[in-house]
Amino acid sequence: MKKFSLALCATFFAIGVFAQDIQLHYDLGKDRKLFTSTVEMFRPDKYGSTFFFIDMDYSSNPRDVDNGVSLAYWEIARAFKWSESQFLMPRVEYNGGTMSVGGTNFIPIENCWLAGVEHTWASSDFSKILTLQTNYKYIKDKEDVSFQLTAVWTVKLLKDKLVFDGFADFWKEDMYWGTKKFRFLTEPQIWYNFCSHFAAGSEIEISSNFAEDGVQVNPTLAVKYTF
Repeated sequence: MKKFSLALCATFFAIGVFAQDIQLHYDLGKDRKLFTSTVEMFRPDKYGSTFFFIDMDYSSNPRDVDNGVSLAYWEIARAFKWSESQFLMPRVEYNGGTMSVGGTNFIPIENCWLAGVEHTWASSDFSKILTLQTNYKYIKDKEDVSFQLTAVWTVKLLKDKLVFDGFADFWKEDMYWGTKKFRFLTEPQIWYNFCSHFAAGSEIEISSNFAEDGVQVNPTLAVKYTF
């Protein structure tokens, strides 16, 4: 799970406020059946914006963890601006974490540094938002020269009661398993806002050559609280 509200953050950027929320997902995917929490924050300022999120998986039978955190992962990104009419915003990003491979055996999720540009399109009422990013990607001890293309979107319906958002990533990365080099991950979400602070919904993680070779589909049920 990642970048859940980055496109929606373009709205907050335009009106000069910030957003922070916490989500709890129950993963219904095959051999997963675990809870994942996500904490994310977006904060704009006159020089650009900062976005981060932190994911944690709580226990996992396939990872042989029955009590505690079996995965911890975070991303932080900074976009830069110097003009209100600026078409492209330079950006930098860091990703990293750790994951159990059985019991008390943990492996690192390699440090990744990205640098690139992004552009956001939005309707006049900010009910439809699309952000596109192109990045150079360095993965320590794995990929000196790689890339990542990202799309992030938000569509708000029924007077903002219903929100469809998500992201899609496409990148190159060699893994210790499998033979595929190119990987794809998308996580569309749908939320129903009961009020300005509380929402419930679902996410569907769709991937190709991500956790294993081939296509995987893993849905969740989720709740979200926005501060």
